[in-house]
Amino acid sequence: MSILKQFDPEVAEAIEGELQRQKNGLVMIPSENHASEAVLMAMGTPLSNKYAEGYPGKRYYTGCEFIDKVENLAIKRAKKLFNAEHANVQPNAGSGANMAIYLAMLKFGDKIMGLKLDQGGHLTHGHPVNFSGQLYNFVQYGVNKETELIDMNEVREIALREKPKMIVIGATAYPRIFDFKAFREICDEVGILLLADISHFVGLCISGDHPEPFPYADFVMTTTHKTLRGPRSAIILSKEQHAKAIDKAIFPGTQGGPMEHIIAAKAVCFKEALNPEFKKYAHQIALNAKALAKVLLDEGLRLVSGGTDNHLILIDCRPLKITGRQGSEALAELEIYTNRNTIPFDTGTAFEPSGIRLGTPALTTRGMKEEEMKLIGEMIVSVIKNVEDKNIKKNVKNKVKELTEKYPLYV
Repeated sequence: MSILKQFDPEVAEAIEGELQRQKNGLVMIPSENHASEAVLMAMGTPLSNKYAEGYPGKRYYTGCEFIDKVENLAIKRAKKLFNAEHANVQPNAGSGANMAIYLAMLKFGDKIMGLKLDQGGHLTHGHPVNFSGQLYNFVQYGVNKETELIDMNEVREIALREKPKMIVIGATAYPRIFDFKAFREICDEVGILLLADISHFVGLCISGDHPEPFPYADFVMTTTHKTLRGPRSAIILSKEQHAKAIDKAIFPGTQGGPMEHIIAAKAVCFKEALNPEFKKYAHQIALNAKALAKVLLDEGLRLVSGGTDNHLILIDCRPLKITGRQGSEALAELEIYTNRNTIPFDTGTAFEPSGIRLGTPALTTRGMKEEEMKLIGEMIVSVIKNVEDKNIKKNVKNKVKELTEKYPLYV
C-alpha cells in the first residue's frame, strides 16, 4: 500500500476505509466473505499483465508457460475438490458462467425451468429483465405458500407439462437444501439436462452439510467468493461429454483473455478448500446459521420456512411493522451488514421488500461460533424491534466493537 499511497492517495484512502469497515463491522450478507491473505496476494500479481486467450497448451499468445502452470493447477484442484470430470476455471463471474452454459447447450428461445427470483432464485435463472429471460423461454417454479419450501411434486408437474430443455436449480435466498437426486429423476423422466448453480452453498457441499451436485447434475456452476471464501469469480464443472461445448462457449463464445491473476487466486482458494480444516470451517457456518435462527425464533421473529438448513436466514419484517430496507439500514448504522430482500409472495417491491437476508460465512471466518451467534441474534432483534431507540443502538454499537476486537480480521 505504501507505493499506492504515494502515487494515488485518494484510491489508497478509499481502500483503507473499506478495510477498516470490514474489520470494524459484522459482515452478515450471505454472499460476502473475507478471502484469505494468500488469495488476496495471488490477485495482486503480475499475472494480470498477461494475455492468454485459449487454454493451457493451446494459446493464441506466446509466453504462457507459467500461466499454463497456474491454470492447470486450478483445473486439477477444482476437479479433485468437486469430483468433477471437467473444469473450466476461466469464467469471470457467475452470471457469465450461466450464460455460457446456456449458450453451449441450448438455442435462443429454448424453454428452461428456473426458480422465481422473488422466491429465492437468481436473475440469471429466468428473470425478464435479465439476458436469461430475454433470450430464452423460461417457465418458473416457486415455493409452496404454506411451507415456503420447494414442492417437488409441483416441479415434476410443470416439467412434464412444459417439457423444457433444462432445469436450473440453485438460489440466492432459499434457506433450505436442494434435493439433487429428486431433480435428476424428474430430468430423466422428461429427458432433459440439469444445471446446479451452487454458488451460495458450495462450501456446505464440501463439508457435507448440503448434498453434493455430482453425479446428479450435468453441469455445476459456482462462484468462488461466497462460502468458498476465494476471489470474486466463478467456475463451470461438467461431465466430460460436455467439455468441448463448455470450453468453446467460454472462449471464444463469451470471453476473450482470461484473468489469470484471478485464476491463480482460485487455485489458492481450491488448495485451501482441499485442506481438512476447511470442512470444519464450512460445517461451522451451518452450525452458526442454525444457532442464529434459533435465537431469532426464540425472540419472536418470523423466519421464512421457519428456519434454515444452510448458511442464510430470511427475516419477515411485516410483523414488526417495518420494511426490509428500514431494518437493514438500521442495522448498518451500527455496522451490522445485512441486505433487504424480497420474501415469498412479498407484497412489497424490490426496493422496499418485506425481508432481511443475513448469513454466517464471514462471521465464521473470523472464528465466531454458537455463543457469539446468540449474542448477535439478540442484538439484531433489539434493533429491528426498536429501530428508533437511540439507547439500544448505542448499546449494540458498543457490543459490535467488543466482538470485532475480540475476533480481529487480517491481523
